[in-house]
Amino acid sequence: MNKKPGYVFVWPIGTRIIHWMMAFSFVTAFITSFYEHLLHDHVALGFIFLTIIIYRIIWGFIGPQYATFNTFKLKPTQLKHYFVEKIQNRWRKVPAGHNPASSWFTIWALGVGSVIVASGLLLYGVQEAKGLLMDLNTTHSHYMGLLTMIHKYGSYLFLTWVILHITGVMIEQFWHKTDMVFAMVTGYKKTEGDDTTVKTGLAIFAFTTIFIAVGTYFFVVSSNYNFLTLRKYTNINYEEQHPVFYKSCGDDCHKVYPPFLLPEKSWKRIVDDMDNHFGEEITEANISLSNQASIREFLYDNSAEHSTREASIKTMKSLGNRRPKAITKTAYWRETHKHIPKSAYKDKKIKDKSDCWNCHKDFENGVLDDMLIIYKK
Repeated sequence: MNKKPGYVFVWPIGTRIIHWMMAFSFVTAFITSFYEHLLHDHVALGFIFLTIIIYRIIWGFIGPQYATFNTFKLKPTQLKHYFVEKIQNRWRKVPAGHNPASSWFTIWALGVGSVIVASGLLLYGVQEAKGLLMDLNTTHSHYMGLLTMIHKYGSYLFLTWVILHITGVMIEQFWHKTDMVFAMVTGYKKTEGDDTTVKTGLAIFAFTTIFIAVGTYFFVVSSNYNFLTLRKYTNINYEEQHPVFYKSCGDDCHKVYPPFLLPEKSWKRIVDDMDNHFGEEITEANISLSNQASIREFLYDNSAEHSTREASIKTMKSLGNRRPKAITKTAYWRETHKHIPKSAYKDKKIKDKSDCWNCHKDFENGVLDDMLIIYKK
């Protein structure tokens, strides 16, 4: 017997919470993807989404009535009949479980969602050199562009599908008067059928999933680096690695610029033009010829061509045949800094576009970590 006359209890509390967690995690992850310094939060939200995708796939095989895949209506004729009836009969009865449209939506969402999380994990390892797959950066860095495209357009496709889903729910609510908006809030659908029941084991599984998803999120955001977000590239001690470079280009002039940010020919232009080194004349009295040769060799060996870091790969790709003398003249630098207003460079903390150390913590140690951007305008 149904607990609420005229309605069927379809979605248990665990399912409803997980549904809204999935919606929240995707939307917020999508928003944070537009902000470099929020990558850590984006990844944490992605783990919620991943956990729920895995849960829903398993739930499709072991879940209660109305939730399993074998109850889905996936025949093309069923989908066609659904839309024909939807147009012709405003007051038609809705099924207690998934209708053909929501059946296809669920399968599609799980498929595209799986592609999003898989490409996200791979991208995090290949491009950011972080996480469980960080070692792939060494051997598969050339896939950065492809993975970015898959992850980006997969997300846009998922968002489009979500908008279509919401539109369908709104039509049900305001045209067909089926109270569909509240179904995933109360758990009841305005239809005919038997109330669903959830066995204790399934309820435990659902709430365990919720606990794991939330726990993983807070585990990720509570610390910069853990086994899920561990970074491959840590601080470089340039003073220890190459004392001459560190002292001559760092202590005596300015903080050091990581060599992997410019290609070899750019460094050649810089070190071969000591008569006018950004407005200053560098002579043998400042840096001996032997030290100049040592610095030159170090810069060449550690230039962008010889690195699989994200900044190196993207800098090289953006340059084409150009070999500028300044990092701020590269197309990649301009693209990643285009959102920063010109007024920011007049700030007393920054002063100039080339003062990278004032915006990026540990920049002089070869670190360009999104979560370590310390100046945000």
